[in-house]
Amino acid sequence: MTLAIGITVFVLAAFIGFEVITKVPPQLHTPLMSGSNAISGITLVGALLVAGRGDLLSGILGFLAVTFATINVVGGFLVTDRMLEMFGTRRRLSRRDGR
Repeated sequence: MTLAIGITVFVLAAFIGFEVITKVPPQLHTPLMSGSNAISGITLVGALLVAGRGDLLSGILGFLAVTFATINVVGGFLVTDRMLEMFGTRRRLSRRDGR
């Protein structure tokens, strides 16, 4: 893939992603985040494949990619969990707080 094609794909993906996200109503942000976190797990698989190629540069870059992808996925699911707690019933929330 040439550099021009790669840049074109990146710009189009960024534009389409921005347009889709701005059109999503606030009630759907939690399911959208949960789905996008699951998709982010694919980058983790790709990073593992790159890390296992064998040469030093691929190993270092793969390790960095695995680290950042893991932070992204775990952090995203933690934020999604906190968002879902806001939708919980008062009884469930009070039981969690010890009331």
